[in-house]
Amino acid sequence: MRPAQKAGGKSQSFLCCCAQPGFSFRAGICGGEGAVSGRALESQELRLPPALFRALLSSRGNTRVEEACEMYTRAANMFKIAKNWSAAGNAFCQAAKLHMQLQSKHDSATSFVDAGNAYKKADPQEAINCLNAAIDIYTDMGRFTIAAKHHITIAEIYEAELVDIEKAIAHYEQAADYYKGEESNSSANKCLLKVAAYAAQLEQYQKAIEIYEQVGTNTMDNPLLKYSAKEYFFKAALCHFIVDELNAKLALEKYEEMFPAFTDSRECKLLKKLLEAHEEQNCEAYTEAVKEFDSISRLDQWLTTMLLRIKKSIQGEGDGDLK
Repeated sequence: MRPAQKAGGKSQSFLCCCAQPGFSFRAGICGGEGAVSGRALESQELRLPPALFRALLSSRGNTRVEEACEMYTRAANMFKIAKNWSAAGNAFCQAAKLHMQLQSKHDSATSFVDAGNAYKKADPQEAINCLNAAIDIYTDMGRFTIAAKHHITIAEIYEAELVDIEKAIAHYEQAADYYKGEESNSSANKCLLKVAAYAAQLEQYQKAIEIYEQVGTNTMDNPLLKYSAKEYFFKAALCHFIVDELNAKLALEKYEEMFPAFTDSRECKLLKKLLEAHEEQNCEAYTEAVKEFDSISRLDQWLTTMLLRIKKSIQGEGDGDLK
């Protein structure tokens, strides 16, 4: 290694890589052939004023910026080793911004994604900001499939971390739109089914019905997917049922006509039993039909919720249980 210059005890290369305005990282990162320990990351910080930063970069133009990108990336990876996720995310962000100065869109987007992945472990909102920055770049490049993938990641953060279902729905819808544009219909349908499930939970039944019918219609003629069509028509019928019993009857007739295989399915038979029990206001018959179905095909949380909402519309029902 070249000996460090006297000014500040750091080499000029090291100063350049560390000198983004407003950003600092541990001096130990660049020492000893790249070998960095957790303790090294806890050593003294280095900060340089913006004017010096600009002077250093302008002294050798793009070469200096490229060196800075490389060193920010190295720093970010060392922070990841030390599990300092916020610092790693910050360093990846700085690398992304410098890549944009170099007009390297792909590298910039990649660094923003790396930043988002690091921030997911420490700051979900900042992770979303970074992923949105990456999406903007990918869409500008025409890389819509990759952009869709990152919209799904954002939706999952809203689901699991920030618990904002409305925003999760918006990102699943955007992902589905991009997938459709790229003829990735299977991926688009997966996103749309997430939208439908959440829409129904939020009592946006018409939206859920339209999606379930759309996906069901698209899959019923596909030999590999038609088995799933009965599930989608079943869920659409349940959404109709919650709104109005007559709507459910008419929808059931339509689905049987559209997709004759639906008639012999357990889902269709259950719907007919539930409609009969509901018409007679027979809570016991309703519960028994659900229990019989559940004994063979276990009800998931979504189906349980929808069936409970229907049951509560039966006069005198107030225990909120299906068993």
